[in-house]
Amino acid sequence: MTPVITLEPRWYYNLNRRVSKSKNISGNSGNFLTLQTSYHPNWFVISNYDNVEIANQISIIPTWGLKRNIGKHFTYETGIGIGYRYIFAESAGYSKNEGEAAANLHLRIGYRF
Repeated sequence: MTPVITLEPRWYYNLNRRVSKSKNISGNSGNFLTLQTSYHPNWFVISNYDNVEIANQISIIPTWGLKRNIGKHFTYETGIGIGYRYIFAESAGYSKNEGEAAANLHLRIGYRF
């Protein structure tokens, strides 16, 4: 396991339409676009093996998704996106840095208090 820092600003683009159709928008229930930006630093690794390192990585993935309520307290969310990931391999002792396509596919279930 390694740490990751993620920034994911969202734009919920259909809230007004949902209100006009008398649909629930509490807890940002609606469709969204986001730009998920993640940084995986090589600060520490939790592993059963000794001397494990990862290469620093950054990814930027535009993502489309939707979030809905299930009852009063539960929510579900799904999203899909394709973007770019850059691996700073030289920071971990490898020969060259690399860039590649990256995907974001998620399904989340949450609880609101």
